[in-house]
Amino acid sequence: MSDPSRDGAPATSIDYIAVEESPRFQTLKRTQRSFVFPLAVFFLLWYFLYVVLAGFFPDLMGQRVGGHITVGLLLGLGQFVTTFAITMGYVAFANRRLDPLSAEIRADLEKQEPSA
Repeated sequence: MSDPSRDGAPATSIDYIAVEESPRFQTLKRTQRSFVFPLAVFFLLWYFLYVVLAGFFPDLMGQRVGGHITVGLLLGLGQFVTTFAITMGYVAFANRRLDPLSAEIRADLEKQEPSA
């Protein structure tokens, strides 16, 4: 039988399955998912609403708001604004809620395996 450290994978004493099943890691995953999934659903619904409006209601989308600005153009630009807002919100959320939890988990792992 070959030595695992020679096969490119270093030998480790950390039980990653146990870490993944730990309450703190489960809390980290649940917290992340509770933010990401609802926003992903919201954005996809918002995006498909835009596509449906563009496909089935061209008169509405072509309605001029002012000058050459149309409802469709404003909604299309709203897609970009929404994307940036969601990204900034996620970064703030991750900095505030996810990063402290993951730092704790990482610190514990580094204590278990000093060479990690």
